[in-house]
Amino acid sequence: MLSSLTFLTALLATTTGVLANPVAIPGPLPTPPPSLKDAVAKRATSCTFSGSDGYSLASVSKASCATIVLSSLAVPSGVTLKLEKLNDGTTVIFQGTSTWGYQEWEGSLISISGNKITIKGDPGSILDGQGALWWDGLGGNGGKIKPKFFKANDLTDSIIQGITIKNAPKNSFSLNRVTRLTVKDVTVDDSAGNYATGGHNTDGFNINNSNDVYFTGVKVWNQDDCMNVNSGTNIYWTNGFCSGGHGLSIGSVANGSVVRNVTFENTVLEKQQQSVRIKTNSGAVASVSDIYYRNIVFNGGTDYGIIVDQSYGGTKHKPTNGVTINNFQLKNVTGTVDSGATQILVECGVGSCTNWVWSGVKVTGGKKSTACLNLPSGISC
Repeated sequence: MLSSLTFLTALLATTTGVLANPVAIPGPLPTPPPSLKDAVAKRATSCTFSGSDGYSLASVSKASCATIVLSSLAVPSGVTLKLEKLNDGTTVIFQGTSTWGYQEWEGSLISISGNKITIKGDPGSILDGQGALWWDGLGGNGGKIKPKFFKANDLTDSIIQGITIKNAPKNSFSLNRVTRLTVKDVTVDDSAGNYATGGHNTDGFNINNSNDVYFTGVKVWNQDDCMNVNSGTNIYWTNGFCSGGHGLSIGSVANGSVVRNVTFENTVLEKQQQSVRIKTNSGAVASVSDIYYRNIVFNGGTDYGIIVDQSYGGTKHKPTNGVTINNFQLKNVTGTVDSGATQILVECGVGSCTNWVWSGVKVTGGKKSTACLNLPSGISC
């Protein structure tokens, strides 16, 4: 991990001019972080739960606690730490190292919902999913049944701050139907799964049917998407770092989905399968619009630097046009790929990709593609 952070520092130092003075282009404004002080009037009770029975006591006592402190929990196998339908304004604090026992099941290991909720980790705290007990290189594609880690459903006007997740069996954060959520200074570290039969589908963040979500200062080491938006609007990601995974992604976009107004900026990625990706499901009918990547630096892409794939899940290189991709902008996106990788691949359906603007895009290493299809006006591979 230290080498990754050293790489991040060096790359940011070489791109100071770009990152310090980005050229503004149209895009969504950041969602203001919720105030931790003014959320609601706090209840007086603080409750601390720890050890092997802490998970159950927390679940049944949550209604009487304004602050829930979870200290070095040992959650048994096959059990979800349920913090659902919390009282408005509840604060959840993780301390020490909490672990979850092994069992093949779908999970999740944690489930949280509520309004004006603060979820934070004290310095040095770790949520350890002990993923190596499940990892087999297959992720969700077979082998052991693996639980997702942290699920936030119907979380509104809330903040997740300072959490460190390690060794997720599968997806780390699943954010579903969340609105006005800030994710700040969160770390996902699945780097221990970097071997052939190790972690797979260990996505950092999956976004579904969510609106006004703001990410800042997030760091992810994993073996799948650093962050992806499957459906949602007004999603903003800044000052991030991603290592070992599949980049900052839109999709896969399924039938009936809408993805609109998404910005990724001021982020460094290393050793990604691809760094910038839009993937839409073959045969789907959906909408993707107003997508912005700016001030992105990547190094060591193993397959692609930038890829748009409109045949995902279907016949490769046979893109379909039921998902429109309108107003896709890249600004100051630069990086390198490995010798066997492709710099840029764009495979659009006929007429489905419109109004794209790319400037300051430079990918070196690897090879140029000769297989791009139905490129929008002004775009080249």
